[in-house]
Amino acid sequence: MLPLAMAKRRATPAVNLPKRATPLADVPRRVERVTLDDHLEIMTRAIFQAGLSWAFIAARWDAFRAAFENFAIARVADYGAFDIDRLLHTEGIVHSRKKLAGTVENAKTLVQVERTFGSVSAYIAGFNTYRQLLADIRGRFVFMGDLSSYYWLFRTGNAVPVFDDWIAAQSSDHPRMREMVLTGRAEGTSTERADY
Repeated sequence: MLPLAMAKRRATPAVNLPKRATPLADVPRRVERVTLDDHLEIMTRAIFQAGLSWAFIAARWDAFRAAFENFAIARVADYGAFDIDRLLHTEGIVHSRKKLAGTVENAKTLVQVERTFGSVSAYIAGFNTYRQLLADIRGRFVFMGDLSSYYWLFRTGNAVPVFDDWIAAQSSDHPRMREMVLTGRAEGTSTERADY
């Protein structure tokens, strides 16, 4: 093993400014009084935004809400193969069988988390660090990597690392995430913690 001084350090990704800023009204905000349905909707949005334009998904989000019955978790958790096929033929949403099935699996998992821990908040509070929580989220939920987890936790009012420190460990910049966090800071709703 190389001495620490000789080990290669990952360079902080260059800040990638979007061609057009997101209109302030469209920047994702922290949700107050989060319900289990909200957790599912935010997770699902994070998953479908991955690899696509956030504006592309935002323009279709009403269709997603209708397709998933406003993310009523009791209903979505009971979806089966017929429902996945229905979603694959629903106009206005992204037709990724894996992500659609992943939403159903995440609904079931959120219900189980609430039963096991009493609430999603209690589950999250059971971890001392973001890295510990992230490792569990990745193993417990479907399609929930670092970016999606940070988005979900930030929007649901849970602690996240300071964005500048977190982004330094990423392979590329995420300008829409940056907009979300900076808006949260400006509005006093950021949940960033230097010790997390």
